[in-house]
Amino acid sequence: MSGAREVVTLQLGPYAGSVGAHWWRIQEALLCCGSAAEESLCHNVLFRAGKTPHGQETYTPRLILTDLKGNLSSFQQKGSSCQDTKSDSPTAWRGSLSTHQEDPLPANPFLHTLNRQASGRTPDGNLASWTHLSDSHPRPNETPKTSGVETAAPAWPDFLRTPLHPRSILTIHQYHHEGDSSRLEAFGQGEKLLQEGAYPDELEDRLHFYVEECDYLQGFQVLCDLQSGFSGVGARATELLQDEYAGKGILTWGLTPVLQPTIPQRNFYQLMNTVLGLVKLSTHSSLFCPLSLNGSLGLRPQPPVSLPYLHYEPSLDYHTSAILAATLDTLTSPYRLQASPLSMVQLAEALTFSGRKVAAVTAAVPFPASHGQSLPEALCGHQTSLPGTSLSSCGEPRDEHCFAQSVVLRGISKEHQVSHIPSGSEPRSVLHMCETGQEVLARYLYTVSPRTFSTSHLLQAPCRLLAPFPQFFSPLVNKHGFLLEKPLQTFAAVESIPVFTALQASAALHKTLRALYEELRQVDVRRWASFFSAGMETDDFVEALEGLRTLSHCYKESGSEDNSEDETD
Repeated sequence: MSGAREVVTLQLGPYAGSVGAHWWRIQEALLCCGSAAEESLCHNVLFRAGKTPHGQETYTPRLILTDLKGNLSSFQQKGSSCQDTKSDSPTAWRGSLSTHQEDPLPANPFLHTLNRQASGRTPDGNLASWTHLSDSHPRPNETPKTSGVETAAPAWPDFLRTPLHPRSILTIHQYHHEGDSSRLEAFGQGEKLLQEGAYPDELEDRLHFYVEECDYLQGFQVLCDLQSGFSGVGARATELLQDEYAGKGILTWGLTPVLQPTIPQRNFYQLMNTVLGLVKLSTHSSLFCPLSLNGSLGLRPQPPVSLPYLHYEPSLDYHTSAILAATLDTLTSPYRLQASPLSMVQLAEALTFSGRKVAAVTAAVPFPASHGQSLPEALCGHQTSLPGTSLSSCGEPRDEHCFAQSVVLRGISKEHQVSHIPSGSEPRSVLHMCETGQEVLARYLYTVSPRTFSTSHLLQAPCRLLAPFPQFFSPLVNKHGFLLEKPLQTFAAVESIPVFTALQASAALHKTLRALYEELRQVDVRRWASFFSAGMETDDFVEALEGLRTLSHCYKESGSEDNSEDETD
C-alpha cells in the first residue's frame, strides 16, 4: 500500500449509485485484464486490501455510499458480500431470540438474467464479457432495441457486481424513493440529515475507518445526485470534508439523470436543488463538475444529447449512468496512474484559477477512430474543435473560449500513436511529423486551442467493459471499440473502447450559469413555501443566487457583449 496515494470515494444518492455500479465494474475489468506496464493504473488508489474475521482476504473499494432504504433492500436478495461479516461470528447471547422479517421484494428478471450471464468465465480464466440480453441481435444499419429485461431494472444494486465492505453502506431510513409523501426532494431535507441525529456521527466514523489506514491520502471523490435532496446531503458532506481534512483534494461530480417534465412543483424543486447544490458544492470542493446527458438543467430541459455511436435509451438510468461512468473513469485517470506525479489537488489547481471552481466535460465515447487508423489521421478529422459532445448540460462549446483543460485520450496502442510515413513521402500535416503519441496530442491541442492552458495524457490501455455494461453500440463499432467501414453482419459484444475526455474551465459556463440565475431571479419564492419549510431560509436562497451570479462572472471573457446584463441587475 505504500505510495498508493489513496482516494476515498463517496456516492450520495440513487443515480450516483447507478454511476458507481458501472464505475466499480470498469475498475474490476482493469484488474482482470491488466494494461500497459509503463502506464498502468494503481488499483490501490481506489481499493483496499483487508481480511474478514475468518481470515479470508478481501479487496474492496474504499467507498462510502448512502441511499434510501427501499433502494438498498435488494442487497439482501442477492446475498451480497456487503453484509456485515460480524454476523457470521459466534454470538455470546444465550437468551431467547425473536425474528422480525419483512416480506421479500418480487424477484427481478434483470437480476436473474445478470446472475446467470455474468457468472461464466472465458477459457483463459478471465471473467466473461457481456452478452446481449435481448433474444434478437440488431441487423446491420438497425438501431439495437432495448430488451424487456433491461427495462425491468428498477435500482442500481441490481447491476452492482463489486463486493463491498460492510462499512461502505449508510442507509437513510426516514425517506422513501417512491410515492408522493416522505420523499427526499428538497435541499434543506438533505442538509438536515447531516446536521442532527445519528447520520453525522455514522459518516465520520466511516470516514475515519478508511482515512486512518491510508499511508498518503490524496483526497476524496464525491459522486452526488444534484437534482434531489441528496444535493443538500452532498453540500454538508463536502463541508465536513473541507473542515476536517484541510489541504486534501475534494473533486465533486454533480450527477443528474435525464429529467422528464413532471408537475410544476417537482420541476421547481429540481431546479432549486441543482442551483443550491452547484453553489454550495463548488464552495466546499477543490473542483466541482456537473455531469449529465440532459441538454440543459433549467425548468424546460432541452432534449438529451445525441452520441454518434451509441443507441442509448435516455429514460434508463442503467444506460445513461454507464456512459457517465466510462467518462468519469477516463477523466480521473491522471491522478490514478502508477507513474504520474499529478495529484487531485494539482489537477484542480490547474483548472480553478481566478475563482473558476466549476468545470465542464466534453467526451467522445467511444473516440471516433477507424480500425487500424493512426492517431494523426484520426485527429485530422477534428481540426476546428475537439472530438466529442458536452456532457455537462452546457450546449456545444465549439465557439467558446476555454481558459484551461485537462485532456485524456486512452485506448490507442503504441504502434498507432504516430504516422509511419514511407521514406521520401510528404507528411500530410504537422501531426504526421511528430515522433511520439504524446507529442501528437499536445500539438493537436495547441492547434485547436492555442490560447488554452492544456495538460494531456495519452494512454494505451482502453476502457474495458464487462457485464453488466450495456451493449448499446452502433453496428459500425467492432469489439475493440473502433469504427468499421461496413456494419457488422452478426452481433459481437464490444469488449473495450477508446475514450476521449476534456475537463474544461470554459467560457460556455458563463451562459449556462447565467441562464440558471436569470430563471430563478424571477421566481416569487412565496409560491413555494413548502420548499423552504424543509429547512432552507429565504435569505440563504438569496445568498446562493448572488453566489451563482458571481460564479458566472468568472467565466466571462473580457470585452464580451453581455456587460449590459450586469448593469441591469
